Amino acid sequence: MNDAPSAMVSPGLWGFVAFFVLAIALYLLMRNMNARMRRMSYRSEELAREAQAEADERKARKAGDVPKDDVPEDPEQTGETKP
Repeated sequence: MNDAPSAMVSPGLWGFVAFFVLAIALYLLMRNMNARMRRMSYRSEELAREAQAEADERKARKAGDVPKDDVPEDPEQTGETKP
């Protein structure tokens, strides 16, 4: 017969299985990454809101708008230290 390489070679069943497993792994990795990115975005928005509220509270205290009852008595929150 002819010693030339055959052009009828295909990956077969194992090639399909390997490709399918890679596709499933990619899908799962992308899904996990999207969930983590979404969580990270929510956390950063929450931290920004907390920082803004804290800054507004400090600004109000500095201006004297906060009644004395609302000011924290805890020395750690006011920055005072006990000897």
